[in-house]
Amino acid sequence: MGAVNSAVTTAGEPAEPELVDYAAAVARYDPVMGLEVHVELSTRTKMFCGCSTVFGAEPNTQTCPVCLGLPGALPVVNREGVEAAIRIGLALNCTIATWCRFARKNYFYPDMPKNFQTSQYDEPIASDGYLVVELDDGSEFRVEIERAHMEEDAGKLTHIGGSTGRIHGADYSLLDYNRAGIPLIEIVTKPIVGAGERAPEVARAYVSALRDLMRALGVSDARMEQGSLRCDANLSLRARVGTDPREPRQLAVPLGTRTETKNVNSLRSVQRAIQYEISRQAGLLDAGVSIVQETRHWHEDTGSTTSGRVKSDADDYRYFPEPDLVPIAPDPEHVERLRASLPEPPAARRRRLQAAWGFTDRELGDVLANPGALDLIDDTVAAGASPAAAKKWWLGEMARRANSQGLELAEFAGSSAGGVTPEAIAELDGLVRSGRLNDALARQVLEGVLAGEGSPTQVADARGVALVRDDAALEAAVEAVLAANPDVVERIRGGKVQAVGALIGQVMKRLKGQADAAAVRAAILGSLGIDG
Repeated sequence: MGAVNSAVTTAGEPAEPELVDYAAAVARYDPVMGLEVHVELSTRTKMFCGCSTVFGAEPNTQTCPVCLGLPGALPVVNREGVEAAIRIGLALNCTIATWCRFARKNYFYPDMPKNFQTSQYDEPIASDGYLVVELDDGSEFRVEIERAHMEEDAGKLTHIGGSTGRIHGADYSLLDYNRAGIPLIEIVTKPIVGAGERAPEVARAYVSALRDLMRALGVSDARMEQGSLRCDANLSLRARVGTDPREPRQLAVPLGTRTETKNVNSLRSVQRAIQYEISRQAGLLDAGVSIVQETRHWHEDTGSTTSGRVKSDADDYRYFPEPDLVPIAPDPEHVERLRASLPEPPAARRRRLQAAWGFTDRELGDVLANPGALDLIDDTVAAGASPAAAKKWWLGEMARRANSQGLELAEFAGSSAGGVTPEAIAELDGLVRSGRLNDALARQVLEGVLAGEGSPTQVADARGVALVRDDAALEAAVEAVLAANPDVVERIRGGKVQAVGALIGQVMKRLKGQADAAAVRAAILGSLGIDG
């Protein structure tokens, strides 16, 4: 067992034992996870009122008496939110309730002005499902889903002052209720057992698969950095019994006490938070210290968790049926229509496109690392481009420009002034394949498209951009460059054919870049009587 570093505890408590080396921790303890993922729906209005849900608006400008919880204000259910919940449940292989209702989850916190959250308790819209996720080595792991239920989001608290950005030590707090009332779907797993040492990887793969699924369904942009998809990671350890290496390890039957790491907001952090908690809890158990059921905060900078508050149980929230909302009774025929509208599962689609495009695992990985790139490339191929060219343009020139503006690729493509579409990229590729443009000239044309000058063909025509087809002009440029560089000519004739590269650039410059480099090379060698 190796010490990694010391954990931090709440004030007044003794210091926790040092972390246990991860490999040693999972050799002695079996991790059990429970993942709660909150998905903000991309509906135009909030779950129970007509306020806008647009992200980034001025604080407290998207509120009304309903989402502020003012006396006498009555909620109305968002039909689009209910349909999104049903589609999510179906995509997760859940049973859709034929009758369910909302409940009040009572607690006091400043970002929930009503002092209760409208949620669902014992009657969720969807239950008993599963999601099969793919791990890094291509193997699969089945995660069982307990429920997916509808609720509303809380507002946003910003703590000013102090060093941690949290309420402890802050001078004061600011409240923005724009987010209060935005539709949420909370997806709760059953206890995830059997992952063993791969538990952190399973957690990351599961949240990643959920993110892809939400985007494929079109119900959420699932941007973890903006909080529209958030993960609460529950973890407990149970001791392994039996040490004979010739016999399978058996597990102690009882589940351990769990901790809940709140609002982890990146895939990498989900994996790191689970791994940290395994090492931390193992250190406590090895030292004979009981695990406290509590919420914990994840710190990205230190890669550690710290204590938040003692975790409440369901009874503490005093759930009771929401009296101001009618029950939800989805029509079975409508549910089946929604089932028929589900898109191809993201994992199956990726496998199909990879086979069709002939991409290696690494090439596909490059695509998947850029959110939205798969759809853009697919649409560009459908518009007539080759898969290789579509990948080159979107992950090269377009991704570079998106990064420079701090935007995701799909966001940049949709917001650029010229409205660069997959069809435009396919048209640009067609101009290159026809021989009218080379890549350098195509980038010039793309500049014009981004500037709103028209389609690639219109820009090329207006700017007079095209490869030189005048053999006489090419020959004249070659002869002038050869005459100006007798030393390089002698080296080429002496067998150093690679020296021709120094002359190609000069010819291209004389022709203002409007020549094909391969044609220029052939012309130079032909003038010198050398076979290319």
